[in-house]
Amino acid sequence: MTNSHSEAALASPSVARNRDPILEVLRQVLPRAGKVLEIASGTGEHAVYFAAALPHLTWQSTDQDEYALSSIAAHRATSGLPNLLAPLRLDAATPDWPVSRADAVVAINMIHISPWRATQGLMVGAGRILPPSGVLYLYGAYRENGAHTAPSNEVFDQDLRGRNPEWGIRDLEEVVELAGNYGLKLVERIRMPANNLSVVFRKQGT
Repeated sequence: MTNSHSEAALASPSVARNRDPILEVLRQVLPRAGKVLEIASGTGEHAVYFAAALPHLTWQSTDQDEYALSSIAAHRATSGLPNLLAPLRLDAATPDWPVSRADAVVAINMIHISPWRATQGLMVGAGRILPPSGVLYLYGAYRENGAHTAPSNEVFDQDLRGRNPEWGIRDLEEVVELAGNYGLKLVERIRMPANNLSVVFRKQGT
């Protein structure tokens, strides 16, 4: 590993905690072959871990942040994985996505750490590029029935909104309703560690 790679490669403590529970769900819901588009890949650590564990899938990382893109590229270079593609710049809130088709879309800890328009763009884009029965997988914290699922989530929500008023834990019902507008139907809600959820949608149609 070169110095440039090591300096660019960022690390997130939460990845080590959540990657195995997420992988367990992904093994069940992702297709047996095809391309997975990851939105807001962050450090790129999830991408490397999942691409290594799921060699039958091609993993396409994306992010809109320059530091994140550099980190993803550094982790990818170190891994040498043949099924992990070079990262692409993608802003979910815009209609101009650099990928026109994917068999699955994955977004981990994105919806609460971005403006609502990014979630709107995510649903528009996923509805557009997924084939019938294609999977949209979301992971993160959500409010349900108008309330936080744990006191720690309420504290986290306040922290997020303090950092950026456009951020915050979303109501799952609103996310599900929005997804439905673009042909994405909720098929599974899985309780995860640390008061998070895995939320799985499938593209409707034939």
